[in-house]
Amino acid sequence: MRESVIYQRILREGRTEGLQQGLQQGLQQGRSEGLQQEARSLVMRQLRRRFGKIEPELEAQIEQLSLSQLEELAEALLDFTALTDLTNWLDSIEQQS
Repeated sequence: MRESVIYQRILREGRTEGLQQGLQQGLQQGRSEGLQQEARSLVMRQLRRRFGKIEPELEAQIEQLSLSQLEELAEALLDFTALTDLTNWLDSIEQQS
């Protein structure tokens, strides 16, 4: 009986710890995805404001960028004077991969 009580307590504690870790990981992943989505949205708004309509192929490439790449693009686009600058920037990122 005693082993059973101890076993049940350890099992319960393990489940609780596992649930807490899962929740933390889920929250962290959700925050990260939210930041990436917001960065992508901001970059697209800035590009549309500067250059007008953005070709779907370019939008698709931007969709594939990581959060750090989106942050780099947000900074780089301040120096862009033509849509070809965006194309060249995306090509350089693709070559780095």
